[in-house]
Amino acid sequence: MNWTCPYCHHAQVVTKETAATINEGFTTIKTDLGHIGLYAEAIVCANPDCNKATVSASIVAGHFSPSTRKVYISHSDFRTHHKMQLLPESLAKPQPEYIPQPLREDYIEACRIRDLSPKASATLARRCLQGMIRDFCGISEGTLFKEIQALHERVVEGNAPKGVSEDSVEAIDHIRKIGNIGAHMGKDINVIIDVEPEEAQVLIELIETLFDEWYVARQKREDRIARVKAIADEKAGQKLISQR
Repeated sequence: MNWTCPYCHHAQVVTKETAATINEGFTTIKTDLGHIGLYAEAIVCANPDCNKATVSASIVAGHFSPSTRKVYISHSDFRTHHKMQLLPESLAKPQPEYIPQPLREDYIEACRIRDLSPKASATLARRCLQGMIRDFCGISEGTLFKEIQALHERVVEGNAPKGVSEDSVEAIDHIRKIGNIGAHMGKDINVIIDVEPEEAQVLIELIETLFDEWYVARQKREDRIARVKAIADEKAGQKLISQR
């Protein structure tokens, strides 16, 4: 199985030496979900500079065996009722410090509670998205809906903030068409709305994309320009010395 470590982002192939699972049925009477069991998985990063463990646990469907009077987990009919990420506690990607701290904090918290409370996660993600538009694009219109609209208009007019591509604005614009997220864009970003877990995940992935395309790309441009300037200054200094 191909796998990327959530800590160091090292791509690798999972082997028997780096992964293990636990399957255990709960031999009890039927619950409201039917018979249930525990499925847990641990993967250790093969990168020697990391070596961290990623652990998740799931409540899964169990099957009662009348002959043994025990509950088993069937791999032919594997159904997950609830899954929880244990290590790391969220799948938030490390973000550079030049991204404003309030934005990083909202993003990390949105990732942390995505499965526990999708609607609270989506609220934090919406707040992070609004903060990015205000900080990076310099647009503040009262509501996230109006700010996305204003950003879209700037792109159409050819007056987009530096570093903001048409593709990234289209991605933001698509959010307005997704279920309850889009239906409540005109509300205050702190209003909690009912969303599905996959809707909260879409928002999180959009934020990660914009972090890369806006903040990280801008920093890389500035670093490249600074290197060119440093080389030019060094050459100019050497030229002055040689002329003396």
